[in-house]
Amino acid sequence: MRQRIFTPRNNSDPTQKKSLLACPECDLLQQLPELAAGVVAECPRCGAILCRTQKNSLERTIAWVMAGLVSYIIAVTFPFLAMEANGISNETTLWSGIIALYKQDMAGLALVVFLTCIITPLFAILSQLYVLLPLRLGYHLPGAARLFSWTQRLRPWAMMEIYMLAILVSLVKLTKMARIIPGPALFSVIALVFVLAASSVSLDAHLVWDFLHPPLAGDRVEKRP
Repeated sequence: MRQRIFTPRNNSDPTQKKSLLACPECDLLQQLPELAAGVVAECPRCGAILCRTQKNSLERTIAWVMAGLVSYIIAVTFPFLAMEANGISNETTLWSGIIALYKQDMAGLALVVFLTCIITPLFAILSQLYVLLPLRLGYHLPGAARLFSWTQRLRPWAMMEIYMLAILVSLVKLTKMARIIPGPALFSVIALVFVLAASSVSLDAHLVWDFLHPPLAGDRVEKRP
């Protein structure tokens, strides 16, 4: 269901809770009224999609993020893959790849891989749990708004899918040199890519901002059905 937003920008009715939103296409600043679940809001001037409301957004996103945390722990602790050639087997992990880059005088590349494949996904997972779990219970913790803002900004830098593509290319080349034995971490990384994408799709950011603003930290907030 699509709904055009015709709420005037100068509407100052304090009894109606609305969110200011700029159109991503024409920059029209408008007030977003309360929307039913499953509604797509469109800009009245250019018809661009402003937001999509989803049913049970918090619950589904929390479930995906928890699954992502489990996948992440497996990915960074278990063997990634093993290479066997001439009777000699060698196991590798995500950490061993970063250490190998550093030892080969590629400290800059090692740092980029460390930040984008280790730190950024972990930060995204933990920060979403910090923000969303209390909201599900009707509260929000100190600094939740700022943390959620940084999570949204850093989301494009969680490039696990790029790392996954590089791994697949390497596997194709290595199969001619040695026998490749996939480890649990490889399947966890694949799962993590899809889980993070699913959590991003299921998250209704406008709903989260409505919860975070304007109540102060620790105040009870009204939960939507």
